[in-house]
Amino acid sequence: MRIAGPAIVCAVRAHGEHGAIVRALTPGDGMRPGYVRGGRSRRLRPVLLPGNLVQAEFRARTDDQLAQLAVELVASRAPLLGEPLPAAAVDWLTSLTAWTLPEAQPYPRLYDALEGLLATIDAAPNARTWAGGLARYELLLLSELGFGLDLSECAATGATRDLAFVSPRSGRAVSRDGAGGYRDRLLPLPAFLLGGGAADWPDVLAALRLTGHFLSRDILIERQADILPARERLLDRLKRVV
Repeated sequence: MRIAGPAIVCAVRAHGEHGAIVRALTPGDGMRPGYVRGGRSRRLRPVLLPGNLVQAEFRARTDDQLAQLAVELVASRAPLLGEPLPAAAVDWLTSLTAWTLPEAQPYPRLYDALEGLLATIDAAPNARTWAGGLARYELLLLSELGFGLDLSECAATGATRDLAFVSPRSGRAVSRDGAGGYRDRLLPLPAFLLGGGAADWPDVLAALRLTGHFLSRDILIERQADILPARERLLDRLKRVV
């Protein structure tokens, strides 16, 4: 087995005295684990940072064997680690991706979305430029893993306009008229998740509450204690800039 091409480093853990096991997202072969010899060395530690874009080569005798991984740095996100809010965003995005995607299944849309979002954070660390994109990424990940929300029409009336809420049980959109007296039981649906464009802070936070509800319920059931603290740190820092 040989896979070569770009990859996004998503998780790194020490293995043995000098090595590291890396989980990296590739565009055509999905999430792949690999052993990097000397991965804890002074030369490779700056390369194996979550969020970095690398040129990767995975080699293994069989598909069941842990691959040997060689990496070369393409784009470093290390400067972001010195800024609390961008660092929290990179930590959450890579942790979420690393521990929710099954191995060896291609998710090219997620790869493109993640690399685009990381590049945006790197180019403009101010959260106003990328916070809405973070919610869209979570929404896309839910969809790619088979838990997508149905935002095409109102669950109550079938209307396709004025969709303003989502049922926390069914994940289906609800219009203002269809909500009736149940509005307090529904999750707000920010307009930018439907039509794109810019989003103000209340809408961004509402979008993250929406996606967070379904991530916790449907995907992170057994890993909430491991992953959600990273999301909580990010939300806490986002709320400070509102």
